[in-house]
Amino acid sequence: MRLGGRVAGAIEVLADIEARRRPVADALKDWGLSHRFAGSGDRAAIGNIVYDALRMRLSHAWLMEDESPTALAFAVLIRQWGFSPETLAAELEDDKFAPALPSFEPLLSRDLADAPLHIQGDIPDWVQPSFEAGFGENWLAEAKALAGRPTLDLRANTLKASRDKVVKALDRSGAAASPIARNGVRIAAGEGPSRLPNVTAELSFQKGWFEVQDEGSQIVADLVMPAEGAQVLDYCAGGGGKTLAMSAAMHNKGQIHAYDTDRKRLAPIIERLKRAGVRNAQVHDDVRRMENLKEKLDTVLVDAPCTGTGTWRRRPDTKWRLTQKNIEERTGQQQEALTEAAAYVKPGGTLIYITCSVLPEENDAQARRFAESNPEFSIEPAAPAWDALFGENAPRPHSRDNATLTLTPASTDTDGFFFCRLRRKA
Repeated sequence: MRLGGRVAGAIEVLADIEARRRPVADALKDWGLSHRFAGSGDRAAIGNIVYDALRMRLSHAWLMEDESPTALAFAVLIRQWGFSPETLAAELEDDKFAPALPSFEPLLSRDLADAPLHIQGDIPDWVQPSFEAGFGENWLAEAKALAGRPTLDLRANTLKASRDKVVKALDRSGAAASPIARNGVRIAAGEGPSRLPNVTAELSFQKGWFEVQDEGSQIVADLVMPAEGAQVLDYCAGGGGKTLAMSAAMHNKGQIHAYDTDRKRLAPIIERLKRAGVRNAQVHDDVRRMENLKEKLDTVLVDAPCTGTGTWRRRPDTKWRLTQKNIEERTGQQQEALTEAAAYVKPGGTLIYITCSVLPEENDAQARRFAESNPEFSIEPAAPAWDALFGENAPRPHSRDNATLTLTPASTDTDGFFFCRLRRKA
């Protein structure tokens, strides 16, 4: 396919997402199944246009004075892919599959600095107060950073391979050591139609040398700092990413109990544990069978259900589906998870609260509300652990008081994650 056909395909997918309010991954998959002539490079390019358009939907629409899928797709090519109207016209000349070019006059004449601030930041207008409350005068930079393309991040599984060994195995993919995470490996996001490598097809992945895991997720798992012989509960384990990371940090010693109420989310963990060579993890899907663990565990990790605002770079469609009701539902679930998980922490043990959100309602406010309601728990400053693990010269996450930490694309070049350590009185 030439560029014109790829743009036309992206417009079809964007129209489908808008009409049916469905996840972008589902819309792209269905388009690929109904257009089997499209090669893998074509599908990747179409996906890139769609994701880029959704990440910057508001600013594209404002500059084009048009929020249609066609306007958004062409705005991507001009603003993000490096085309000028002239070079784009030349590229699409004689391409019978190319859509008609829209007018670029508004885009060329308007200055984004004149747009409302939430449009400049490409976030819903009603979310702006939360960003202001969470990040103060830096909120706009934080919002803009969430509209960029994410890198592909991997974690070297030190139970089987060193980071250097993984980097060497993936040298054709442009892999390099991550900036912060101690066992992280990073592959740059790429530009325009370029596609990221399918690293899970690599033999080194099948051997369990590495896992696909955002650097932010690796960092917050590292900040848990579980001791080698510790008894740990990963209370909302999901697919097991943090369980795997903690197992490696504990050198396969001690015991990790991985629990989740959602059996579908938990299902992949068995194969992942086996591939990674993890021997110190037990998987639970029935809370009744964990009764004997109450008040006996050194560390309990609550990777709480959240809005996922920290992952907007990877799932930009969710940015435009978010509602106030979603936040209210999640905050209720978070308080419930914290209360339930706290029962397993032994006196003197730690309760770790993590989200992949950047909204203060789900983060600081939740941790402080829990501590106020449960005086046997107190927030323990997390900044010293950051310095001890990553060094004082490493990029620093957002923090008002060095007690809790919020990782963001703008501050740490990772997905957004919140971390808080609460200590139970001995």
